[in-house]
Amino acid sequence: MRIAIASDHAAYELKAVLAAWLRDLDHEVLDLGPATADRVDYPDFGYKLAEAIADGRAERGIALCGSGIGISIAVNRHPAARCALVSDPYSAALSREHNDANVLAMGARLIGEDMAKACVASFLVGDFAGGRHGPRVDKLSHPPQLETSR
Repeated sequence: MRIAIASDHAAYELKAVLAAWLRDLDHEVLDLGPATADRVDYPDFGYKLAEAIADGRAERGIALCGSGIGISIAVNRHPAARCALVSDPYSAALSREHNDANVLAMGARLIGEDMAKACVASFLVGDFAGGRHGPRVDKLSHPPQLETSR
């Protein structure tokens, strides 16, 4: 599977661990950065990851920052991305089964390497159930135009 991975500086080390582990499992890994642990802004890397999903360079993505919150918000700004912030394998599996998530987000300051690997493993083997979930997922990528009144 082609998997894109991106982080901010706070998750640089976890990104490196997960990228190496995924390569050992014979996945093709597109590391979108950063290339060092120097301070960076998570939205920049979340947007890069979402674009890699949207343009087909990757089938799935892994987004990491200190808490996982900021980068997941950035990824979800793109209508082609469905990013789920998780901290356990069951949530990771449900993100695929019910939400057809194509990006998994985790917080490096909140999750250990072993739990992160367990979450990724559940995410990668999970399949979308479809059925009643299909129309809901379609709405995620096609939100109605919101009217703003001021």
